[in-house]
Amino acid sequence: MNLARWSAALLAPVLAFGLGGCANLMAKLQPGPDTQPPAASATQALGGPADPAAAAGPGTGAMVAIDVVAPDGLRQLLERHLDLVRLGRAAPADVDDSEWARLIDATPAQVRDLLQTEGFFAPEVALERSASADGTRTERVRLRVDPGQQARIGRVTLEVEGEIDLGSAAGETHAVATLAELRRRFNLAPGAPFRNDSWSAAKAAALAALRASGYVNAVFSGTSADVDVAANSVRLFLVLDSGPLFRLGQLDIQGLVEHDVQTVRNLALTRAGTPVTETLLLDFQERLQKSGLFDSVAVTLDPDPAQAAQARVLVRLREAPLQIYTVGLGFSANTGYRASVEHLYRRVFGFAASARNKVELGDKRSAWEGEIISHPGERLYRNLIGGAVEKLETDTDTVLSQRLRVGRTQDTQRLERLFFLEAERSVRTPLGAPDSSAFALSGNFHGAWRDLDNIVLPTRGATLKLELGLGRAHGDQSESGYFTRLYGRVVGYLPLGDTWYGQARLELGHVFLPNGVVVPESKLFRAGGDESVRGYTFRSLGPVVNGAVGGGLSLATASVELARPISVRLPSVWGAVFVDAGNAANSFGALRPVYGAGVGVRWRSPVGPLRLDWAYGSETRQGRFHFSVGIAF
Repeated sequence: MNLARWSAALLAPVLAFGLGGCANLMAKLQPGPDTQPPAASATQALGGPADPAAAAGPGTGAMVAIDVVAPDGLRQLLERHLDLVRLGRAAPADVDDSEWARLIDATPAQVRDLLQTEGFFAPEVALERSASADGTRTERVRLRVDPGQQARIGRVTLEVEGEIDLGSAAGETHAVATLAELRRRFNLAPGAPFRNDSWSAAKAAALAALRASGYVNAVFSGTSADVDVAANSVRLFLVLDSGPLFRLGQLDIQGLVEHDVQTVRNLALTRAGTPVTETLLLDFQERLQKSGLFDSVAVTLDPDPAQAAQARVLVRLREAPLQIYTVGLGFSANTGYRASVEHLYRRVFGFAASARNKVELGDKRSAWEGEIISHPGERLYRNLIGGAVEKLETDTDTVLSQRLRVGRTQDTQRLERLFFLEAERSVRTPLGAPDSSAFALSGNFHGAWRDLDNIVLPTRGATLKLELGLGRAHGDQSESGYFTRLYGRVVGYLPLGDTWYGQARLELGHVFLPNGVVVPESKLFRAGGDESVRGYTFRSLGPVVNGAVGGGLSLATASVELARPISVRLPSVWGAVFVDAGNAANSFGALRPVYGAGVGVRWRSPVGPLRLDWAYGSETRQGRFHFSVGIAF
């Protein structure tokens, strides 16, 4: 026998075994009433030609035309794996008569084995052979397959053993919740079509979910798929042994040189005895990365079952440099060209605190910002003290602002909270008018909530930002008095079909204060610019006093945008259309919205969306380009 014959002889049983579904399924499979007994010649048993020459095979050097007649998805499966098709089409000249007869005889069994993996347990198989009518040495083989009805899942039994079973019976919260979620997410339901791939995937997903819930050593205790050919149904049975539940015992921290162990423990945000789930480990690792103190972070669990009750979490760190300088050059349609220098010191004065100073010089904005903030403490709270000086020039005025604040902040996965006391002074110089100054002392709360599918490149979800301030203000040309400042901004993201994406924004703000009292300019509102009403310059919309635009007590803006990828070859480049509206005024009753509409291009880069927009302003009757990077919360 030549090499091809040996290869075919070896491949046939391997393929029949490997593609016949799981071992349990085949072990449980009972022959149906239509199953044919072994025959001396499959060609004769299946209605093949009685011609002895045809039954013997095409002969060496003959050509073979093989047709498989079956539903599309099954036809592709058969053509890809049947020995008869693969060898007959690839090298028919190398298949002699005896090998050809063996392939013919093996085909019905191979067809049944393959179709069982797709849930067809009683197929009808017919093989027809005929010689070419044109006198050439070509034989046509036609394999007809009627798969019958696909079997349905009759019953699903999912059971657990081990500590999760004991905990669930005792009413332990984590065990009860994990078991309920495991059964809820098991995606094979009675009445669904049976496929061996789906059954394997469901088993693997259930085991992975149990391990991710803290039962790290979970294994299959037993699985089976019992086939009832007569009823055309499959009963599924799955038993998982959870093993022990891993609970946090200690943090094994390595890599600290300058920073405190307590800082790392605070970032764990969990107590001893807490179940060590995959989510807990990933969130802990993300908080360490976001702290800005480390260049590399790895958080893993020691899976030793003997230590499950007091499990070790291994934390491997490499600290970031203590000091870093950053030099930047940039451009914004709002404020023009700018250059900046920033210095960050991650261990100021030897304390668990970081100091940041930034100086920026630009066409329209020049500023200094400085802050000292502690490293995360209990429940991730940090204390801060900071200040800023800013000079901002617009087409109508120049505003010099100075502020000093002391506060406390908390930043979690979904929530940001900032409480602070602030002293602020501003001097406004309108074009062609005298200066005016104001001073305010206030208590403030800033909060942000986000629920997004992707924090950098969102396509579904929402963000909400709220600001509340209470204080007392005094101006050089006004009375002293108390004021309240409220501000809110909500942004929603929603996919629309397969290719379109929608985005909507609503922004409202108002300052409540008695007649004759003024507040610093930075407490007031203006509209216009990239994240406000496009088609207008930055902070160009507001009440006009003595021919100059100033800050208003009330703000309202809104935006609607539709976007989609420009090409399937460039899925990260989107085109967009949008409409913006809004304004700022000294009361909502006096607010007259202006409109901007236009088109834009979005590049969804790994660091955030880059946007280039052209918008036409209804009030100015002019078009304007806008450029920005990132998303605003």
